[in-house]
Amino acid sequence: SGQHRLPRATAQLLAPVADPEKVICVGLNYHDHCQEQGVKVPKEPLIFSKFPSAITGPFDDIVHPQDTCELDWEVELAAVIGKRGRHIEEAAALEHVLGFTVANDVSARDWQMRRNGRQWLLGKTFDTFCPLGPAIVTKEAVADVHNLWIRCSVNGHRMQDSSTRHLIFGVPTLVAWVSRFVTLVPGDILLTGTPAGVGVFRKPPIFLKRGDEVQCEIEELGTICNRVV
Repeated sequence: SGQHRLPRATAQLLAPVADPEKVICVGLNYHDHCQEQGVKVPKEPLIFSKFPSAITGPFDDIVHPQDTCELDWEVELAAVIGKRGRHIEEAAALEHVLGFTVANDVSARDWQMRRNGRQWLLGKTFDTFCPLGPAIVTKEAVADVHNLWIRCSVNGHRMQDSSTRHLIFGVPTLVAWVSRFVTLVPGDILLTGTPAGVGVFRKPPIFLKRGDEVQCEIEELGTICNRVV
């Protein structure tokens, strides 16, 4: 109608899904990410989780915890579940997906890799460790979700630059796999993994500090940008 519009500068975009039942994540799911750390390509998806309280808006701040000095970035394609299902067949998996959005799987590497018994949860789930957005793009509007460029820049410097064609396990495989263990419900978020270029595996390692700006972008899905405070 052209009515009821706000100037963009006066509006704060929130995360497109703010309080999902589950935030499900996949580790080691890009060939180049496995290569950069010298590990074998997994034979089955490696699943972990974040708490929904980690979610923050597409342009909100990432809070640098006092408990870590190894804060890292991970641009990720996120799938949003739109239809309930359990034991979903891979051939029908995309019927359970509403659409896609951009995520940053912010990670405290010391807690992920050395502390908490090397379980990943605490290192992945501090508050604000899952910027999400800027919107959900319905799957019908995406030409080929497995052929999109995916990038991350820190302070304007390109750190990750890859394509979703390098995913080891695609979205249908992941949806079917996860549904073997849990019932997927509308609003659940599935982060599909990050490509090469994260800070911890650089030589020397590079970690985020307060004042840094992290921009994550995926072709056809948009851009999120978050300042570390």
